[in-house]
Amino acid sequence: MSLIDRIPTLSDEEVVNLLTNAQRLSEHGDEKQKAAAEELLPALQVEADQRKEARLERAKEKRAATRKATLKVAAA
Repeated sequence: MSLIDRIPTLSDEEVVNLLTNAQRLSEHGDEKQKAAAEELLPALQVEADQRKEARLERAKEKRAATRKATLKVAAA
């Protein structure tokens, strides 16, 4: 299984760490490291962006639920 195939199974923290490392290596690594990083970067960026959106959406839903509960209590 390639690293790209494993990306969906990684934790959020692992994805961010791998993305950070790939960005660093794409700029400062040797030719082999740069090539590997450039191959991983698009998939890692997409995964990181999707996970961030999902976290923001969950937070938004949680705030809305809390707000509704607070309004119910205040109205009672």
